[in-house]
Amino acid sequence: MHLPLLKDILVLLGFSVVIVFVLQRLKLPSIIGFLVTGVLIGPYGLSLVNAVEEVEVLSEIGVILLLFVIGMELSINQLISIRKTVFVGGFFQVGITVLVACLVFYFIGNSWSEAVFVGLLFSLSSTAIVLKTLQDRKEIATPHGRNALAILIFQDIIVVPMMLVTPLMAGESENILLSVFGLLIKTLVVLIITFVSARYIVPKLLHAVAKTNSKELFLLVTITLCFAVAFLTSQVGLSLALGAFIAGLIVSESEYSHQATSIILPFRELFTSFFFVSVGMLLDLNFFLQNILIISLLVFAVFIVKTLIASLAVAILRYPPRTVILTGLSLFQVGEFAFILSKVGIEYQLLDAETNQYFLSVSIVSMLLTPFVIIFSDRITDKLMGVSQKLGLKKRLPSNNDNELLVSDDLENHLIIIGYGVNGSNLAKAATSSSIPFIVIDFDAEIVKHERERGLPIIFGDATQDHILETVYLQNARAAVIAISDNVATKTIVKNIRKHSDSLYLVVRTRFIKEISELFALGADEVIPEEFETSVQIFTHVLHNFLVSEDEIDQIVEKVRADNYQLFKGELKQPKSFKPNNLLADFNIICINIAADSNEFLGKPLLELNLRANYGINIIGIKRKEKLFQTIRPDDVLLQGDRVYIQGKQSNIEQFYKLVR
Repeated sequence: MHLPLLKDILVLLGFSVVIVFVLQRLKLPSIIGFLVTGVLIGPYGLSLVNAVEEVEVLSEIGVILLLFVIGMELSINQLISIRKTVFVGGFFQVGITVLVACLVFYFIGNSWSEAVFVGLLFSLSSTAIVLKTLQDRKEIATPHGRNALAILIFQDIIVVPMMLVTPLMAGESENILLSVFGLLIKTLVVLIITFVSARYIVPKLLHAVAKTNSKELFLLVTITLCFAVAFLTSQVGLSLALGAFIAGLIVSESEYSHQATSIILPFRELFTSFFFVSVGMLLDLNFFLQNILIISLLVFAVFIVKTLIASLAVAILRYPPRTVILTGLSLFQVGEFAFILSKVGIEYQLLDAETNQYFLSVSIVSMLLTPFVIIFSDRITDKLMGVSQKLGLKKRLPSNNDNELLVSDDLENHLIIIGYGVNGSNLAKAATSSSIPFIVIDFDAEIVKHERERGLPIIFGDATQDHILETVYLQNARAAVIAISDNVATKTIVKNIRKHSDSLYLVVRTRFIKEISELFALGADEVIPEEFETSVQIFTHVLHNFLVSEDEIDQIVEKVRADNYQLFKGELKQPKSFKPNNLLADFNIICINIAADSNEFLGKPLLELNLRANYGINIIGIKRKEKLFQTIRPDDVLLQGDRVYIQGKQSNIEQFYKLVR
């Protein structure tokens, strides 16, 4: 059997392996490798792949799986929490971009309909590349990651009305208003189905499937849900990618979303690689090289204009400057849905061949640059904020008069909590129960409004700004805890806090073990890495189960933390002092501390206690202060503080331990 597509896939994967391997050695993102692969093997490069349309189909599956996984990592409640950014920020970003691009294209000699259509094209950003890069960098949950996601969701929604409006701009007599109204009704039905499925149907379905313990069935059900919802949304006129995202949201409401994510991830990685390769195939190298200067200028102009507009879209929602700039830098490129829209424009003669090639070149180059811009976005942001500070521009948010009402002039000896996520909210509950005065700083407007209505002492602000720290009377505080997910902002806050106070007790949470030393150097008193602290809790419980003495466990925990968790970072080595063998397989040797100052065992000779007959254990050693007694005599006695090595069955040891501790 001859399968032409198989040869093309082999070429595609083979080139991808080599190019991505080289780029990984150079510490460059794999997305760049896939795009370069597409350029090389595509019809405008070496022409090694003939089944371009089939590869595009596979790439569409990749986008579906990418959005499905992102949906599973969120929840409906999280999505509702960013609804203002979706609709207000998204509408502002798309609307202003269309307006600016339209005016520019019109004044260089094109008709209004052509100018508006080009504006629609350039208003769209790359959902796949932006979210993939942010996900690889674990920045989806950061403020700028959530803002980028929100605006991209709006773009995915608005692309459908754009496609409906295109025939109207071309002079077609089709009833567009009726089509838009029908689309709204269908969208409402899809949203209702989504809510009902997420709350009542899918969790029960996945529970029933999980009870079968069949990984194959679980995989089939998960994939079916993804493609079923994607197909449903495409039937009502919405995009497949948006449907996949909705499917992910449905699954996220069940307790099995993590397992579903782990199953889908390998498939997502494979098929998204097809997507990026297919994008690279669109670039006409000859046209690009002949017009490289004009294309470079256009890319630069698009970068500046779209970054500014996306930043303004977030700024009007009162986010802090750092989040504003990072969001803008994430959304400067032209996206994959613009390619779909451009085909409709060509069909209705709103886009000629030459303009389309310029559009494709600018789009693909901007996509190639996106991972680099996001990687260096922190440095770019620091530079821009430094420049604004030198120019005398204030790095503060619009004033929030309610903040002053929450912070009294006599506030002192209090706790400052920066960030009201899971850790911040739990700390606030503990402080409340212990009657510790505290105040919270957070820059999520919805969270601040909601918690303030519940009576929580919380203010809206960016803790990287000196003014916000002064507002909560940092100089009078006793302790502060930084519990945010932005590691760059965390470092800035630590430095700013130390500028105001050297004596304040400062605790910092971090997700990255590599940040510990630097945070200590900047002035943190305690740095808590999430993953390693979880490990500490795990091994503490395990050692308790093995009846290791409390003081030994405390010493281990103290040593682990004092050495910046070096114990967890080194190689696993077996201890040399004791190696169990087959002779010890049927019993345990346990060390326990005798902490009690009085019980029936203290001060009596071992012969009188008759521990072997009464409790089924043997004492094989006693450590008293610094001296170890390995030869046990019948007249030896047990004293408070002794460390006793006993042998026996686990159940017998446990019974004896309860009596002497």
